[in-house]
Order: sequence, then C-alpha cells, then structure tokens
Amino acid sequence: MLTKTFTVKNKVGLHARPAAVLVQTASKFKSDIKIEKDGRVVSAKSILGVLSLGAEKGSTIIVTVDGVDEVDALKTIEELVNNNFGDPE
Repeated sequence: MLTKTFTVKNKVGLHARPAAVLVQTASKFKSDIKIEKDGRVVSAKSILGVLSLGAEKGSTIIVTVDGVDEVDALKTIEELVNNNFGDPE
C-alpha cells in the first residue's frame, strides 16, 4: 500500500472536469485507490465521491493506493495532480 499527500493547485480545485479526469484515470487501474480530505475517505473511482470532498485550490488530499499496479497508479495520479488535471492554470 502506497500513500502520498498532494496539494490541489489548479484554479477550480477538484470541480467537475478535473474530478472526472481523476476518476477516469483511477478507473484504468486494478488497485483500490482512495482519496482522503479532512478525514473523509472516498473511492477515487467514484465521481460523486470525489466531488463530495469539495477539494478547492490549496486543499490537501491524501491518495492511498493498494493493489497489483499501485506503483504505476500512484505515479500516474501524481503526474495528473502536478499537471493541474490538464487545466492550463
């Protein structure tokens, strides 16, 4: 099991489009992927779960990945977060 903490840096936070991109990315992996914010944990493969976190710009999220492809999954999610979920800002 791997865990890493990230700061959401894109302008709109984990709003609809970035959340959808995250869910689509997480769903490509077999591993169980969870996101935690302020003690609330949701599946990264659930759009409603991710949106319910209300992660705005500057929020800290903790991503936990557990499974056969956990290294690749965490690396891919890290790249996604660092690239602001594909947002230009």
